[in-house]
Amino acid sequence: MDRFAGQTEQSGFDGSAFFRDLSTESIAPRIMGSNAKSSPKRLRMKMKEALQAASEKLMFETLNLLGVLVRRMSRKQTRRFADLVGDFMHRVLGIRRDLVYRNLGLTFPEKSPEEIRRIATAMYRNVASSLLEVLRLPLIRNREDAAALVDIDGEAFLQWFNSRKSGAVIVSAHYGNWELMAMASGLLLEPVAIVVKRLRNRLIDGIMNEYRTMRGNRIIYHSQALREGLRLLGEGGFLSILGDQSDHDAVNYGEFLGRRASMYFGPAFFALKAKVPLFFVICLGNGDGRYTIKIREVDTSDLSFSKQNIATLAERYTIMLEAEIRNRPEEWFWLHNRWKRG
Repeated sequence: MDRFAGQTEQSGFDGSAFFRDLSTESIAPRIMGSNAKSSPKRLRMKMKEALQAASEKLMFETLNLLGVLVRRMSRKQTRRFADLVGDFMHRVLGIRRDLVYRNLGLTFPEKSPEEIRRIATAMYRNVASSLLEVLRLPLIRNREDAAALVDIDGEAFLQWFNSRKSGAVIVSAHYGNWELMAMASGLLLEPVAIVVKRLRNRLIDGIMNEYRTMRGNRIIYHSQALREGLRLLGEGGFLSILGDQSDHDAVNYGEFLGRRASMYFGPAFFALKAKVPLFFVICLGNGDGRYTIKIREVDTSDLSFSKQNIATLAERYTIMLEAEIRNRPEEWFWLHNRWKRG
């Protein structure tokens, strides 16, 4: 039986009551209180907060229901459904469509509009597929399930792993299926600690972290990463970080896919500070419903811990990611406004 099948019922979600609660007559008395002396500005703010909470609740329940649905599908049915969802996101909803086409056009000026459209179509389908695969993660119950779905391409890494004497930093990206990669790696190799940013929707943040940690991995919120990450590496653990995000503080800059962008130096900092190896890892779809986790070491042999060397190391794994994106652009998350701080 689907472990999460009863989650919606357990949450007490009543559709008719939920939408009835969105009415002004229902919300206003609870916001204003019995004496109703709040100012119009304060009332509008309170109503906005209540509607935002209701919207987040609806998104959470919708995600739960979608999860129940896809976990009852076969993998082949799920792939077909993902194509439909991706096309709906692309052609009907147009989610960040202008941003996607602009980024693709600037990155690949040599490609025709038709080629750009094909890449965008495949990208939206891959995004939908990755989302549905996340919702199917509870079906991966053990090492055998992971091995039936994922292959590992990384002979040099496996040799190091089998005789390792330290932890390591894993730098990945919003490329392919990064959530599946983390769970499969934890089952096939060793549990990892994943550095994540807290989602605005705390309900969805909670369920995502439940998926991420249900098979032994743990999560570290970005705000706790410095202390917890160094301690983990000192104990011989694996620290996984997505390295293609922009630097929130916008203090480090470089070139990414031919354009100036803020750069995230976190993986380089941890590897050089803790004196541990750094591995570039991505999870690629094989086109048949299976995936390959590709692992390559990023050379740190000539680098010690310094500001300049951190930048140098960040440039090295950025170049590796750029090569993958140019080879299979549809696998990268072009919905991300990567150059907004450039």
